Amino acid sequence: MKTILVAGTYDTKDEELHYIADVIRGQGGDVLSMDVSVLGDPSKPTHVSKHEVAEAGGSSIQAAIDSGDENTAMQIMATGAAAKALELYRAGRIDGVIVLGGTMGTDLALDLCAALPVGVPKYIVSTVSFSPLMPPERLPADVQMILWAGGLYGLNSICKASLSQAAGAVLGAARAVEPPKRDRPLIGMTSFGKTVLRYMVTLKPALEERGFEVAVFHATGMGGRAFESLAAEGAFAAVMDFAPQEVANHLFGGLSAGKDRMTNAGRAGIPQLVAPGCYDLVDVVGWQPLPEHFRDRPVHAHNRLLTSAVLNTGERRQMAQALAGKLAQASAPVAFLLPRGGCNEWDRPGADLHDAEGLAAFCDEIEMALPDSVDLHALDAHINDEVFSARALEIFDDWVARGVIDAQA
Repeated sequence: MKTILVAGTYDTKDEELHYIADVIRGQGGDVLSMDVSVLGDPSKPTHVSKHEVAEAGGSSIQAAIDSGDENTAMQIMATGAAAKALELYRAGRIDGVIVLGGTMGTDLALDLCAALPVGVPKYIVSTVSFSPLMPPERLPADVQMILWAGGLYGLNSICKASLSQAAGAVLGAARAVEPPKRDRPLIGMTSFGKTVLRYMVTLKPALEERGFEVAVFHATGMGGRAFESLAAEGAFAAVMDFAPQEVANHLFGGLSAGKDRMTNAGRAGIPQLVAPGCYDLVDVVGWQPLPEHFRDRPVHAHNRLLTSAVLNTGERRQMAQALAGKLAQASAPVAFLLPRGGCNEWDRPGADLHDAEGLAAFCDEIEMALPDSVDLHALDAHINDEVFSARALEIFDDWVARGVIDAQA
């Protein structure tokens, strides 16, 4: 039997939370309940009381009340709920989690779910699901969200449809999930689709032949967030961060993966192979008006969802400085592959977005800015050429041979 942690403010959403629990039990699952409210009490005791939650957050319910501020109070509860959920998971007492909330509960839910490892089913039922209120850096790597339609206050047939689906989804996920096996050392790689970056077509099977598992992350904001989350956990034996465009996105107002993009592998002591794939582009929401500061430059409408704007020469130099600054913080070896022939398929001579002057400026700036701790490999090739992938494998094999990369799971 799979046990689901059901968490929420039982003083205001008691009826709805008990409804979720009843659905889970009715489908053959078990429930462990957690109260994260501050002022009121549930209709019947929960398995984890609000007092236990506050204490796990290093505080108390009385301190939360005495703060006189709901934001401060809920942050106390969020810290405690995250710590308690992780404790329960590590003790083998829960197999998944579902959290219910409006803006207050959702704020807490993001911290709670982020505390659990990738692969643990985690569902948030929220009145603000898919809302721009939630910055990408707060979204856990594999969280699932369901809009709590018609559920601001009390049960009705509309919100029961959302709640029952969510209850069934988390229980079904707990039954069906195939957790990461970690039986082979894992390589984290960033990229975009094959229309713009292609190295993974060569590198993934080559690395698998060497006994490694390869996870390729789509670097469009949330993909980078997942990549950074796993890097922070120390999940990777090494990374091939060849599409750091999200750094430019964060600098210049695109689809950010958070300010810590390209920092967590270095902090965790994970060896990094880095290249500037698509460094010259900023991705913005395609169905919204193009930001004014991008209207004086070439753009590429990739589809109806995503548009890429080209960085000017000054911005490319800023990007080089930003990458160098992040890599200077690394506590493990870093190799930087610099393909002087272009860094995405639209950046070849004759292609629509090619800017020879801008590319040269970036290459010159990165060579000056990279610290001595970074091993620079300049290539007279394009990033999609076989020469690039061959050099990446050459460096990788050397690191494995010298024990820089641990080839054991």
